[in-house]
Amino acid sequence: MSKYKNSNAAIRLPLYVSIAVCVGILIGANMAGGSLATSTELLKGLTKFRQVLTYIENDYIDDVESDDLVEGAIRSMLEQLDPHTSYIPAKDLKIIQSQLKGNYEGIGIEFNIFKDTIHVVRPLNGGPSAKLGIRVGDKIIKIDSENVAGVNMTNQKVVEALRGPGGSTVTVEINRTGMPNLLKFRIERDVIPQHSVDVSYMITEEIGYIKIARFANSTYTEFKDALIKLKDQGMQKLIIDLTGNPGGYLNRAIQIADELLAGRQLVVYTDGKKERYTERHYSGEKGDFEEGIVMVLVDEESASASEIVAGALQDHDRGIIVGRRTFGKGLVQLPLDLNDGSELRLTISRYYTPSGRSIQKIYKKGSLEEYYQESYSRYQSGELYNSDSIKTIDSLEFRTSSGRIVHGGGGISPDYFVPLDSSQESGYLNGILSTNSLQEYTVKYAQRRREILERKGYDEFRENFSISDQMLQDLILLTEENELPFDQRAFNRSKKLLKQLTKAYIARNIWDDDGFYPIYNEQDEIFQKALQLMEKAKDLNLN
Repeated sequence: MSKYKNSNAAIRLPLYVSIAVCVGILIGANMAGGSLATSTELLKGLTKFRQVLTYIENDYIDDVESDDLVEGAIRSMLEQLDPHTSYIPAKDLKIIQSQLKGNYEGIGIEFNIFKDTIHVVRPLNGGPSAKLGIRVGDKIIKIDSENVAGVNMTNQKVVEALRGPGGSTVTVEINRTGMPNLLKFRIERDVIPQHSVDVSYMITEEIGYIKIARFANSTYTEFKDALIKLKDQGMQKLIIDLTGNPGGYLNRAIQIADELLAGRQLVVYTDGKKERYTERHYSGEKGDFEEGIVMVLVDEESASASEIVAGALQDHDRGIIVGRRTFGKGLVQLPLDLNDGSELRLTISRYYTPSGRSIQKIYKKGSLEEYYQESYSRYQSGELYNSDSIKTIDSLEFRTSSGRIVHGGGGISPDYFVPLDSSQESGYLNGILSTNSLQEYTVKYAQRRREILERKGYDEFRENFSISDQMLQDLILLTEENELPFDQRAFNRSKKLLKQLTKAYIARNIWDDDGFYPIYNEQDEIFQKALQLMEKAKDLNLN
């Protein structure tokens, strides 16, 4: 495994670190390779900072928390560097690491909070809750005898109450529809695997589809298993969906690219100030899909490791990139462990595609808000709707293996642009989603109709089930209960899409993501464009 983590840092976490830890980091870095002059300047700065802090502590008119002042100073210091150098407190680090490692310890449920009550959205297959018979739609009323309904529980508080080391126990009391009394479950926590490949299935007799949500520790194994499964089902063409994928481990991206690239080919390289941070990564292992058409789906939220895979396949003319320009996260962070269990992720190099393109988009030091609002700027400039508005730098011109011209300037620009389809979107539809009304309605509907729908089977559901007007009326009543006023004009605009989403979410509550994505993708504009292109892929001219 590479020692460098390639994780998305779009949301900067709070800073909690002591002066002593900061000094240790700075001196340690200096001693590793700095000059005497630099060391002297550093010590002057540290002395000045200590003096100011001491004066405030001793003589300032009001009482102050020194830790808060230090945190603010460190925050300001890091903001002068780049958008992805960040500090992660120990309490947040465990959660982030569990997401990348591909597992965590807990009771194994997905939940949501509707009307200040915790609802089980899905017990995870093979987890402790599923084994005990906890069901979709169950409402958690008490955790370890403490009432958690109607007391303004937050998602974070629920996670803290239910997660814990494997082998420990937690007691939950559940309200289940049709049962007169609360049901009590004593649950022994266990390791819960988290899958990073959301789904894989055959679209047609020849075309397979794999959706990768992030690049975690288990991603390569999951991807390879999916690849072999689809090949056994007759797959000759492959769609890899990286839309919305924020990245993750670098080496997992390299391994996946290696499955698709024949022979020894450059996948990605890094360039840093220190020679030890300059590396070149190649393919070389025999892959399971080195021949056959590959299409990669990307959008403005595809970042980091996703861009490495897309860039490598594009530069070697191995894959056709479909969608919209990717995020543009091409800075490499070195994780540095701190004494209190926290972590500093320090940018030490940049990623480049095989043709020499820097993946990192342009940023202005000290302008974090502007950097993270850049996606909105794309919306304002029209880039999400028109390929002519994509900002590329003409002077940054590169060529793929076959001589095609590709441009630098940040992110990976697609070979085939797909505009964002906003024709059915509305503020009312966004409100239905943001108030959790759609999730609440579909969880309850699936709970009531589960036995009937399961008996008929998924194929019958997907082919023949339709969302009736009465179902939509029931959903509207629920949204009004959730304090979202009805908007007839917006409803009419979004009705077709709302039906599709409702059907997809009902399927998810019964057949998990295997049921969700085939229905959801029927309205996804990037997926549908790739499917159209796949039919004539051999004749596509990318020059």
